[in-house]
Amino acid sequence: MQKPKVLAIVGPTASGKTSLSIKLAYEFNGEVISADSRQVYRGMDIGTGKITTAEMGQVPHHILDVADPMDIYTGIDFKRDAGVALHNIIQREHLPIIAGGTFFYLELLRGTMQAAPVAPNPAFRKTLEPYSNSELMDMLREKDAHRADSIDPENRRRLERSLEIIHTLGEVPEVRVTESEYDWLLLGIDIPKETLHKNINIRLETRLEQGMIEEVQHLLDSGVTPKRLDDFGLEYRYILKYLQQEVSYPEMCEQIETKSRQFAKRQLTWLKRYPEIEWVDPTNLEEICARTKTFLAQ
Repeated sequence: MQKPKVLAIVGPTASGKTSLSIKLAYEFNGEVISADSRQVYRGMDIGTGKITTAEMGQVPHHILDVADPMDIYTGIDFKRDAGVALHNIIQREHLPIIAGGTFFYLELLRGTMQAAPVAPNPAFRKTLEPYSNSELMDMLREKDAHRADSIDPENRRRLERSLEIIHTLGEVPEVRVTESEYDWLLLGIDIPKETLHKNINIRLETRLEQGMIEEVQHLLDSGVTPKRLDDFGLEYRYILKYLQQEVSYPEMCEQIETKSRQFAKRQLTWLKRYPEIEWVDPTNLEEICARTKTFLAQ
């Protein structure tokens, strides 16, 4: 029996995953499942680059705005919600398109990694408070170097979660690759480094003009704690530092841009490990569509 087809679009931050997913959704009657660990949170729109209703057009999107920023949305939550979305999209005879920069989420769906059934442990996390992000990363690297390579070293929330899982289970869970019930095509966006860096710069300027600083202030005003915002990293961490007058406006911009470039580099390092990813030129939509048609016809 032929497995249902699923398309996944991967690539570094600011490479154009969202834009390409929309184009392919229109071309192939698709629906998009967001695989982004920050876009699941309500009120975090500009800083996460969450697609707007206008940008969606007629393309249905899934797993956006499903959690409160003060809650912890885990990989188990994503696998459950994405599994439901996949089933419903296929029942409608539409093409599921996975797009987003949290590659761990994609691996959960493909069965190449598993989410540990571990509930949040506030008491254990409290014991981690005295340690810096760098020290937490050293701890994680010692226990699970593969997992450490997939995490932003300044994303404290994910560092704590990884160590929490290891602490609870007493060891690093063994990865058991399971056969997926779906037939996957993984398209990787191949973009020159110079273009990527330019995109990161333009994106930052655009988000600041759209009110990203005001968004962070609104989150604070609505009860999201500074620690929680710091956990989200990148834009949220450095805008928080600016609002707390720890850095100047130019310093904030420089740090966001530098950290975004470093994050993109780590993402590419992670993705290059997977030979099944087919790298495509995002400007050559005709070639991408031809490859997708071939996949769907197989």
